[in-house]
Amino acid sequence: MYKDFYKSANYVNRELSWIDFNGRVLHEALDSNNPLLEQANFVGITQSNVDEFFMVRVASLHKLSAANVQTTDASGMTPEEQLVAVNEKEHRMVEQRYDVYNDHVLPKLADYDIKILAEADLGEQDYEYTQRYFNDELLPVLTPMADDVSRPFPFINNGSLNIAVKLRRSKKQTPDQKAILEGDQEIPGSTPEPHEDRQHHPHKFATIRVPSIYQRLVKLPEKNHFVLIDDLIQEFMSVLFPGYKIEASGTYRVMRDMDLDVAEEDTSDLLRAVQHQLKAREHGHVMRLEIGTNFDPWLKQHLLENLHVSDQAIYQVAGPVDLSFLKKLSGLVVGHDDLRYPPFKPYLNPKLTMTDNIFAAIRHKDYLMQHPYDDFQAVVNFIHQAALDDKTLAIKMTLYRVSGNSPIIKYLGMAAQRGKQVTVLVEVKARFDEQNNVRWARRLEQMGCHVIYGLAGLKTHCKLALVIRRDEDGLRRYMHLGTGNYNDVTAHFYTDMGLLTCDYELGSDLTNLFNMLSGFARPKYFHKLHVSPNGIREFINEKIDQQIQLAKDGNPALIGMKMNSLSDKQIIAHLYEAAAAGVEIHLIVRGITCLRNDLPELQGRIHVHSIVGRFLEHSRIYYFAGNDHEEIYLSSADMMTRNLNRRVEELFPVTEADTKQRAIEIFKKMWHDNTKAWELNGDHYEKMTPGKQPAVNSQEFFMEEATALRKQEKHERKNKKRLSNVFETLTKHVTGLHLNNSADQPKE
Repeated sequence: MYKDFYKSANYVNRELSWIDFNGRVLHEALDSNNPLLEQANFVGITQSNVDEFFMVRVASLHKLSAANVQTTDASGMTPEEQLVAVNEKEHRMVEQRYDVYNDHVLPKLADYDIKILAEADLGEQDYEYTQRYFNDELLPVLTPMADDVSRPFPFINNGSLNIAVKLRRSKKQTPDQKAILEGDQEIPGSTPEPHEDRQHHPHKFATIRVPSIYQRLVKLPEKNHFVLIDDLIQEFMSVLFPGYKIEASGTYRVMRDMDLDVAEEDTSDLLRAVQHQLKAREHGHVMRLEIGTNFDPWLKQHLLENLHVSDQAIYQVAGPVDLSFLKKLSGLVVGHDDLRYPPFKPYLNPKLTMTDNIFAAIRHKDYLMQHPYDDFQAVVNFIHQAALDDKTLAIKMTLYRVSGNSPIIKYLGMAAQRGKQVTVLVEVKARFDEQNNVRWARRLEQMGCHVIYGLAGLKTHCKLALVIRRDEDGLRRYMHLGTGNYNDVTAHFYTDMGLLTCDYELGSDLTNLFNMLSGFARPKYFHKLHVSPNGIREFINEKIDQQIQLAKDGNPALIGMKMNSLSDKQIIAHLYEAAAAGVEIHLIVRGITCLRNDLPELQGRIHVHSIVGRFLEHSRIYYFAGNDHEEIYLSSADMMTRNLNRRVEELFPVTEADTKQRAIEIFKKMWHDNTKAWELNGDHYEKMTPGKQPAVNSQEFFMEEATALRKQEKHERKNKKRLSNVFETLTKHVTGLHLNNSADQPKE
């Protein structure tokens, strides 16, 4: 039966599933329960999401198609078939995105007098303001680039906004202008070439790159009115082309192949290889060309011929090219706090602050944290205190993505400068963070840290920190194991989980893992830790088999998994087998879902939810229950082939009674979300509604829980201070009485 589940009809294409996920994000822009500026932000997020999708996933399909690869994915599609299907589906998604922008976001914003205006709609004062802005700010920076016999078509950077301009020679020209324009006088700095037919074509092409150093939205003197900088440039750019008449213009943008491809035969040169590839990928092939609906046909044809774009990769949009500017709108609007999410302050356990001894706290018990509800500052404090602590001997850590101004980097450097042995594995191949990570790797080395780059051919994606400390009773290992990156910025809006512990066996496992990453060690086994490549796959398969056996023996059996993506064919087939054997399966999958749950053999036992809300769901949880026994594990790995086969990942148990129960409660609360969750039906998701059940928004629940803990902690602090003050007053009073009584005693 197991092998029967491998048929391609049983699987959904991962790329098409991803586009569906982006559609669920877009739906948040229509949810009236979200504040209006947040709705606009969700539209911007879908734009950024699809940009990265084309730069990586579509680029990969392009390369496979160009090489005429005929192998098929789990759903039975060749790369070329996937490429066609992806573009067809994304064209429909683009229409939906701009419908939401034009028919929902703009009118709703206008109700609050928040407007994105065209130059033609400006009043006299605003128009004069934009003209001054152009002359004073933009004109000195802009550089028009011609395309003619002496100047080849310029390189168009990935993701940059550009303005294509169609020009015709003006009848009114000075003699000097006429000589230059007709080619009778050599243009300074140019190399004369034989005249071509296009030299005498009545139309000329030029392009202007919109400078990225300026905000896309230019704020007008009116409180919350804006114009787009590319519209503003087009209104006044005639000054850049004296002797020519502008007949048409339009904004355009290209997305290129930005996937990094680094050979790792010699990892000693890995940093140099990554730096080389970062430069090379800027010139990757064009994956998508975006232009406006009313884009001039002659300009369009000129771009197609020079950018070598296929027809299916041309996206004509009914509005501004690149809607990601909507992510910045909330920060530019003055006032209107009611149109934003209310501010949320996470809970920081007082035992995990810099004023307390974190190591003593961890010796007493494990601490399970769920970010952003629990403050990520606790993790930063853990590294900070280790750096300052005289008893700390060594710190070992893996870094996949960190912020641009990471405090953790600062404290690791501080630890090294204070004489501690600091070893940091920096994954310089972390997609789109390569440049940032190369910079941090160099910085850490300069501060005295030992920096390593992991194993050849594998990305190191595990999230681990190990502190070795000399306690009163000998050496002890303190650890943080997490599901997400050590990034203090994204920790505010990604949901992740982490464990602070000094468990002996986990400490031994982490030591062995770091030795494997830095040297030639190959541990024979791990006590509690499970490590990819291969180790996590073997463990998950073993757990699924155990649940199958429970069900076959007539016992209730449950598998619960939460992850970002589920695409590994073997794992999916194994889940199919488990459901067919009687195991109930609850999956919470944020994004890609290649599984379909409508196969008759499954008997309706696989249920899949997807939570899309204020925070990006990023934690990975694996839960197994049956026969009055429960186990729960956290991991850095999704159930994707790359995570299981080609990355170094960790999966670890949560075993202490209170932390284990807390982890299980977190999973169950998310499972019962019926407000921000979607439910898989066959090969597509449908939005869940509470119906007659009480409404459950898991993210709001966790925020309220954190707020209550903060208030309780504040109340306890006040009571403690009040009692301290009372005690101090009583002490002074008693002391005073004692002194008075002493004064009354006869002197000897």
